[in-house]
Amino acid sequence: MTKTAERQRTATAVPPVPAPAPAGDRFRRRLIDQVRAYGFLLGGLLCFVLFSWYPAIRAVVIAFQKYTPGSPPQWVGTANFTRVWHDPDFAAAWRNTLYFTLLALLIGFAVPFLLALVLNELRHAKAFFRVVVYLPVMIPPVVSALLWKWFYDPGAGLANEALRFVHLPTSNWSNGTDTALVSLVIVATWANMGGTVLVYLAALQSIPGELYEAAELDGANLLQRIRHVTVPQTRFVIMMLMLLQIIATMQVFTEPFVITGGGPESATVTVLYLIYKYAFLYNDFGGACALSVMLLVLLGAFSAGYLRLTRSEGDTA
Repeated sequence: MTKTAERQRTATAVPPVPAPAPAGDRFRRRLIDQVRAYGFLLGGLLCFVLFSWYPAIRAVVIAFQKYTPGSPPQWVGTANFTRVWHDPDFAAAWRNTLYFTLLALLIGFAVPFLLALVLNELRHAKAFFRVVVYLPVMIPPVVSALLWKWFYDPGAGLANEALRFVHLPTSNWSNGTDTALVSLVIVATWANMGGTVLVYLAALQSIPGELYEAAELDGANLLQRIRHVTVPQTRFVIMMLMLLQIIATMQVFTEPFVITGGGPESATVTVLYLIYKYAFLYNDFGGACALSVMLLVLLGAFSAGYLRLTRSEGDTA
């Protein structure tokens, strides 16, 4: 055999297979990997337990106790729920919260979808307008509420100045009992619609262009394309964001607290604002936790609907 043939046989030879590691070494390495992985998870799990689950469980317990700082708690059963139920502000708070949620769905649900449709049709300066739409989300909520409080000022506020400029009657905005809640819905919509618009925009851009081309060939106009192509293709995203918006708007607090203080005449007192009053103004933590449990049950129902919707969509995908 020549040296060349020997070198070729050596180059094409299969390398020896290393012997498997002993079972004890494999088990040790697997155990070390598991301990390391759970060690990284431990910090997040502790934060979740301490700052999420423990306060929630503690609030449920306090809801059945007479609890004031500096004195031992006393078990009172459902007395806190009964007292809160007969509070004159209780019905007003729930009515205002539900009305706020309904207005937010009518205004804050339609406007982001329409803006996403407009942004999706733009051919130039798309990035600029996306930043403009998302900009209010980057402003701290309290700062945003203070800006709108000045904007709604019935005297020299920018809103009434604009109405005077076009010779239209002015409004009391957040100072009127019939306009205060609508004014707060406008603030909440403006402050939070940026993220919703981007989610809608991502859903719109995932629709295959062939569907629109086929609709155009069939003679469908813009409204027909939106009705028969856009809405069916984005129905899951629409339903998901609708449920998330209901859950978020049921917890509205910043706008009533900063802009109106719950007024005028309790016209903007919401459930979360009433919880704040019980806890930090009345020093009644039992009543505050009782209200929180009521809100928890209602939002838990909506959250269960959201999880069911996402699970069913994942099963059909």
